[in-house]
Amino acid sequence: MAEILSDVDVVVIGAGPSGAIASALLHRKGYRVLVMEREVFPRFSIGESLLPQCMVYLEEAGMLDAVRAHGFQLKNGAAFGWGERRAHYNFEEKFSEGPGTTFQVERAAFDKLLADEAAAQGVAIHYGYSITELDLEGERARVEYVDPEGQKGRVNARFVLDASGFGRVAARLLNLETPSDFPVRQAAFTHIDDHIDDPAFDRHKILITVHPEDRDIWFWLIPFSNGKSSLGVVASESQLARRNAGSPLELLQQCVAEAPSFARLLANASYAYPGRQITGYASNVSHMAGDKFALLGNAGEFLDPVFSSGVTIAMRSASMAAQMLDRQLSGHSVDWQRDYEEPLRRGVDTFRVYVEHWYSGEFQDVIFFPDQTDSVRRMISSILAGYAWDTGNPMVSQPQRRLHALARYCVAEDSD
Repeated sequence: MAEILSDVDVVVIGAGPSGAIASALLHRKGYRVLVMEREVFPRFSIGESLLPQCMVYLEEAGMLDAVRAHGFQLKNGAAFGWGERRAHYNFEEKFSEGPGTTFQVERAAFDKLLADEAAAQGVAIHYGYSITELDLEGERARVEYVDPEGQKGRVNARFVLDASGFGRVAARLLNLETPSDFPVRQAAFTHIDDHIDDPAFDRHKILITVHPEDRDIWFWLIPFSNGKSSLGVVASESQLARRNAGSPLELLQQCVAEAPSFARLLANASYAYPGRQITGYASNVSHMAGDKFALLGNAGEFLDPVFSSGVTIAMRSASMAAQMLDRQLSGHSVDWQRDYEEPLRRGVDTFRVYVEHWYSGEFQDVIFFPDQTDSVRRMISSILAGYAWDTGNPMVSQPQRRLHALARYCVAEDSD
């Protein structure tokens, strides 16, 4: 086992996308960075459909060439289905500047690739380490851990970045967790060998399918480059409990059967992989940063998987935090609330509006409206592509008012 440093500039908890990017960016600035990851990579993770905004941060961290060379499935948009209705958005036809394509990835391979790239740049990454205590009271942060052999240890650091995702290590240890105001939902999911032979099916797009009767139940289908797909269903606890399925996989198959057009698409699918289920994944915290710590991505707040925003928020937070931390460690005064948390939350809150209106049905009314103007399509495409911080987009600068007015118009026109 490689010897672990006892005194560093930055400890990063977690080697997922935000941890890999933040550590690489800080290492490039000359800081001593130590990444401590509980799992051993590769390991399964959910969140396989990236958004084009992610490409900006992968390039910034010097990892984009490796991602492009790996052979992941190209993604250029999003497709939607509801009964016999269809809609699609091409991310290259968007309002905001920036990349218009990205990838759909098996996270086990993707996360390992990013972590390996960070390590190749010189970042020290240690796997199998569990963080047991954080003490931020002294001059330096004290991080206590248990190593893979069960031995306890301690690292002193000038700063701690929590990139632990759903593990939410710092939020738990520092008592930062607060209840989310999102309704409790469940997701049942798996990987399948999809065997889709429909010539109209576009593997370059994630497919979001709405349940034909319950509009707040939806399915994701994320095609990979190897003939596999990620398949999942999201619903409230009570909706899934009524189905009396024995296992997550049986529950998922039962739900798919309730959506005839979706079931036809997957008629030849092989369910050869384990099913999984998560409940109550929405989360929030009282604050995301202090003078010796910051939370990245899902370690701070997670909304909902419907628009694949999780990895984008994680990567953006990594980029922002690395810039803030470079200024602080260089001796400059910084305001984490004003310059990190508030700007990050503005984009998160934009996503929040569209998630809330997806489940209320208003955003679905807009998505499936057949006569959208080109300008509206481009604005929506930008949000779906992850550009939720582009306040030049009217659907970002005033999301609540614009979306509500647009939904009312679409419903009125559709009923004529």
